Amino acid sequence: MTTITQQQWIYRRQPVGQITAEHYELVEQQLSTTLGDGEVLIEARWFSVDPYMRIGQSTKPTYDTDPHPLNTVQQGAVVAQVLASNAPGYAVGDWVQSYTGWQTHARVHASGLKRIDPALAPVTTALGVLGMPGRTAWFGLTESGKPHAGEVVVVSGAAGAVGSLVVQFAKRHGARVLGIAGGPAKCDWLRNTLDADWAIDYKAYSDADTLGAEIKRLTGGVDVYFDNVGGMATDAIIPIINRRARIVICGQISQYSGGLETPELGPRLLHHMLYQRATIQGMLARDYLHRMDEMIRIVAPWVKAGGIVFEETVIDGFAQLPAALNSLFTGEHRGKLLVKA
Repeated sequence: MTTITQQQWIYRRQPVGQITAEHYELVEQQLSTTLGDGEVLIEARWFSVDPYMRIGQSTKPTYDTDPHPLNTVQQGAVVAQVLASNAPGYAVGDWVQSYTGWQTHARVHASGLKRIDPALAPVTTALGVLGMPGRTAWFGLTESGKPHAGEVVVVSGAAGAVGSLVVQFAKRHGARVLGIAGGPAKCDWLRNTLDADWAIDYKAYSDADTLGAEIKRLTGGVDVYFDNVGGMATDAIIPIINRRARIVICGQISQYSGGLETPELGPRLLHHMLYQRATIQGMLARDYLHRMDEMIRIVAPWVKAGGIVFEETVIDGFAQLPAALNSLFTGEHRGKLLVKA
C-alpha cells in the first residue's frame, strides 16, 4: 500500500485569551493514497485563516453548531491541488477548494470539493473576495444593510478581509463610506486605495464618546453600520444612527480573545444578536451559501477587470498556522489573511 506523509494541527486545548501553539499539537503520520470510488487525493497549498475559527473555540453556544471538538484537526477552508483522482471530472493538477482544515494532505470524496478556475482570478480569491469573505460582505451589505445612494455607511474592521470589500461594495452603491481601522497606515490605505470618503483610527480615541463625536462631525449621522468589531466602535456608533438606520452585526472580533465567555461593553447583547440573527440584523455567511453563484456572477467580472482591490497578507509555512490565527486579533494584517503551505 502506497502512503504519503501527512502533517496535521490537532486542536488540543481551549484558549482563554491569546492563541498559541500550546493549544495545538503538530502531528505527522502516513496517509494511504489508495483511493475509493469517487475519492480524490489533494495537497493543500493555501490555508484560510478566519475569525470564526476563534468563535468555534468558545465553550458556550454560538452559531448553529457545538464548539469545535478537542482532539480533532482544526477546521478551515483550503485551496489545494489534486495529486491523484478516482473521480470523474478531476485530474492531477486541478485546483480545488475544500474544507479539510489544517492538514497538508487529505483523501476527499469529490462531493466535498469545489473546482477553481485559475483563468477567472488568482486561485487564492476562492478563500477571499470570491469566497466566504466576499459572500459575507456582499450579502451582508446588500440584503441586511440595503444602502442607498448618498447614504452614510460606516464599516468597522474596514481594513480586514470582509470590511475592505464592504467599503468598496458600498461605494459602488453610491454611498458615502467611513472606515474604522487601527493605525494611520490602514486609514491612509482606506482613503487612497479603497476610495473611502473618511477613515478614522480608533486607536487615536480614548473612549466611545469622543470617537462617536468625531464620526458625527464628519458624517452628520449614520444610515448603515456594518459591524465587524463590536466594543468601543459599536458603543460610539449606536447613539449617532439616523432614523431607520440599519445595523448589520457581522462580527464582534474585539471580544474573541478573552471575551467569548464573558463579553464586555455593548457586545453583551450584540453577541446574541449575531448568533440569533435578530432585529439588529445579525448575518452569517452560511445563510447565503446557496446563493454563492449569484455573488460570483456579479463580483467576479469586477475582480477580473481590476475593479476590486483584494489585498492579501500571506504568512509562509504550515508550522505558522496557530500564530497566524492569533495575529487576526492583534491588528498585524490587512485584507485577507492566508497561510501558504
